[in-house]
Amino acid sequence: MLKKGNKLGSILTGTCPKCHSESMYKDKNPYHLSNVYDMHERCSHCGTKYQMEPSFFYGAMYVSYGVGIAFAVAAFFISYLFIKTSLLVSFICIVATLIGFMPIIMRLSRNIWINMFMHYDKNAVANFKKQK
Repeated sequence: MLKKGNKLGSILTGTCPKCHSESMYKDKNPYHLSNVYDMHERCSHCGTKYQMEPSFFYGAMYVSYGVGIAFAVAAFFISYLFIKTSLLVSFICIVATLIGFMPIIMRLSRNIWINMFMHYDKNAVANFKKQK
């Protein structure tokens, strides 16, 4: 497992980018579609506010484009080059992959976006407890 302080760990698990102690999302399952974007306002361990400004996560839309392309390319390589399907079947595999992984792509994009602006701080929890 990825240890604390590793950005990749925070991105893949959706944990707080400052302390890596708790999930940013109220519901950890991204396939509960009505709750896919429901996030805690702040981290209960370090007090980090997740939405730094109004509309902060609009930038994640640009990230989701790149992540979606990565998933589509992977689906193409697997279906067309490895399994040797026709182009039509490969196209159907790409569409099915993008639809099936949509909630994961959406959350992964948000995780990447917030981790671009926030960094791990091993003293974040201790500093937050001092302020209380």
